[in-house]
Formats: sequence, structure tokens, C-alpha cells
Amino acid sequence: MTSIYDFSAKTIDGEEKPLADYKGKVLLIVNTASKCGFTPQFDGLQKLYDQFKDRNFEVLGFPCNQFGSQDPGANEEINQFCKKNYGVTFPMFSKIDVKGNNAHPLFDFLTREQKGLLSNQIKWNFTKFLINRDGKVVKRWGPQKNPAQIEKDIETLLS
Repeated sequence: MTSIYDFSAKTIDGEEKPLADYKGKVLLIVNTASKCGFTPQFDGLQKLYDQFKDRNFEVLGFPCNQFGSQDPGANEEINQFCKKNYGVTFPMFSKIDVKGNNAHPLFDFLTREQKGLLSNQIKWNFTKFLINRDGKVVKRWGPQKNPAQIEKDIETLLS
């Protein structure tokens, strides 16, 4: 597989979504959690989405319960939480594993393409991957990187 367009994932409503539907767009793919110290980043992610969505940019959120059991709810509960508390309108997907034997193939691909500081494994919630218009992974940030701090990188890919 050569790009993220070779993958699909279930939306938070349970529908299979080919990522090829996002061809030609700049993407920010994030593993999220509803009960994490970084959960307020949903606000910043939504701001980026609002700022750039009219320029072929998407944020794709993937809930994950692998880090401190910080997203224990069902998909419907997670979806409602994100909408109610952070006004999330960007696409959210069904809860997945992002590391280990049951990791979603998309996240295996993302972590192979952009390794972390010490290894390729995702260490915590709100790890972010920036994808260019060709479906290539161009940057990765850990959870400490606030969404506002990556605005310039997004702008560069959109220009």
C-alpha cells in the first residue's frame, strides 16, 4: 500500500468509508479520547477544520481506548460528547486500536511512514498525522503539540 487512499474505516455511525473519498485533500488524522487531559484539543482541531475546510482540508478523528481507558464509551456516546462539548463537525470514525496486534491497518501504515521520537508506536491519545494531497504522510506530532501550533504546516500544504 502506498497511500492512505488504500484504506477504509468505519465512520462513527458504522458505515464503511474508503479514505479514497478524501483524494486531493490535506488531512489531519488524530487518535482521540473523551476523558483525557488532552481532550480539550478537540476545540483546537475544530478551529483548524473550520478555518481550512473550504480549502480541501479535513480532520479525521479516531477514538481509541488503549491509553488509560480514557474513551470507554460506545461510538454513539463518544459522538454526542464531541458534538455537545466541543461542537465537533469534522468526520469521526468508530473506536479502534492504534497499536498492538489489533491495531487498525491505517494506523500501522501511519506509524510506519512517520516514526515517533523513540519508536514508531503511538504513545498516547491525540497523536497527529498530517497527510498531503497525494495521500502521503508528511508529519507526525505527539499529544503535547497543540493544534494551533500546526496551522502553518497545514497552510503550507494547502498553498
